[in-house]
Amino acid sequence: MASVLGLSGGIATGKSTVARFLSALGASVIDADAIVHELQAPGTPLLDEIAEAFGSELIDAEGGLDRNALGAIVFSDPAARKRLEAIVHPAVLATMADRVASAQATDTPLIVLDIPLLFERGENGSRRGPTSSFDATVLVYAPEQLQIERLMERDGCDREAALQRIRAQMPIESKKSMADIVIDNSGSLEATRNQTQMLFERFSAVRP
Repeated sequence: MASVLGLSGGIATGKSTVARFLSALGASVIDADAIVHELQAPGTPLLDEIAEAFGSELIDAEGGLDRNALGAIVFSDPAARKRLEAIVHPAVLATMADRVASAQATDTPLIVLDIPLLFERGENGSRRGPTSSFDATVLVYAPEQLQIERLMERDGCDREAALQRIRAQMPIESKKSMADIVIDNSGSLEATRNQTQMLFERFSAVRP
């Protein structure tokens, strides 16, 4: 059976880059954010529940979720963020568990669960996954100052807005101390690629 890794990071640390590298190497990457988007598509029960909790004005003219408006609410209000998590997380975890089971039924060499809030939501150092224990938890790391710079460049926001989003999450240094493996993405893309290759080679052997 393939090993299962929990992959996380912080905003603008480069987690998605590492996930793409792992996918290109042959890993089955199960993306929690992508599942969230699927479950919040127009007409879905989850979207109706979010609208009921936070207001119908969050639904745009096409019937979709105005993610920027929702983000403005939950990033500035911890209670609202916890309310949203209570609505979204159970459905996401159930879907991820189904997809892990499907992947395990194939000859995939490695299963990677890409979970942004892995360390915030986990127990005992986030060793638990949607179905069973992870073989290892992996953090894609960049120091906070680099996060700020990347986020300002990526989203065109000011420093205050970038800091608000970053500090809505667990500090990256705290996550670093909890992770089994750290991929340092503060250097070159090639250095990150090499670390990812080593990770894949370490865990991709099929276990009996």
